[in-house]
Amino acid sequence: MKAFQFTPDSNSSTPKFQQLIQAFQDAINQKILVPGDILPSVNQMCKECSLSRDTVFKAYSELKKRSVIESVPNKGYFVAGEITRVFLFLDTFKAYKEVLYDSFRKSLPDTVAVDLHFHHYNIDVFKSQLRESVGKYSTYIVMNFDHPEVADTLQKIDPKKVLIIDWNVNANDQQSQIFQDFGTSVFDCLQTGLDRIKKYDHFCLVYPGYTYHSYETVEYFLRFCKINAIKHSIVTDADSIEVKKNTVYLSVSDRAMVKVLDKAREKELEFGTDVGLISYNETPMKKYIDKGITVISTDFEMMGNKVASFVKDSQRASYCVPTKLILRKSL
Repeated sequence: MKAFQFTPDSNSSTPKFQQLIQAFQDAINQKILVPGDILPSVNQMCKECSLSRDTVFKAYSELKKRSVIESVPNKGYFVAGEITRVFLFLDTFKAYKEVLYDSFRKSLPDTVAVDLHFHHYNIDVFKSQLRESVGKYSTYIVMNFDHPEVADTLQKIDPKKVLIIDWNVNANDQQSQIFQDFGTSVFDCLQTGLDRIKKYDHFCLVYPGYTYHSYETVEYFLRFCKINAIKHSIVTDADSIEVKKNTVYLSVSDRAMVKVLDKAREKELEFGTDVGLISYNETPMKKYIDKGITVISTDFEMMGNKVASFVKDSQRASYCVPTKLILRKSL
């Protein structure tokens, strides 16, 4: 078995004690260190790795806090057990993703280490981050996006270790999925709010060109309007949108939603009376903006709990998180 080795990177922005923690976690994950192995003494680590005693003590204390290692008086530090190391790959970090992340972390024991990464819908970043992570983690939680190279990239990882979240796209039958539905659920939510939507003469979907939101929502918006004989339109240029009286707007983008809010205020239009607004994805602040913004949203707290259960139980998962309409004054 290979001996544990560590060389701190003085050019890294990551503090040395965190580098050391990561090195021990990697060594345990790769079976270089196994439960019961004795760790190098503090003096040995200081001498061999040119580290201060404070750095080594801080790293060992944090590992002990996480129950990764334990100490025995007059004998030193030992590996307590294997840790679960999770690769969490989100698209971007928005307010509703924070709800998901907080719920996920709170549902995990301290012995689970989570490395958070973002791909920002960039396929080169997506490919390189996953390529560098192969074999280093117990679980890979990936927020997918619609790109032809995504599926092939994910095939390089053991499918039993992969969980696709949020958007059920580019996943195969062997990979687990915990996702939201962007089609039928949207239609059902709009049907729930039909009476309020019909207060207005026109229904406008704001689907800006820069959004990565699933196009399935557009298809089911059109189906809803056709079945209910509602006059409708779709706006793709949010910057030039004109907010008109007796129109209800559904925005899949918070950035575009702000444009609608601004234009309505310029014309002194009151939400819920003169004009309607439905936003996609609940955030903590939307219940307070303009006395409350109506939203169509999946339950991101539930999604976080479900993802944590997958990490803890290692059982294959296939679950669609419910999406609902939360009615507020804006509609």
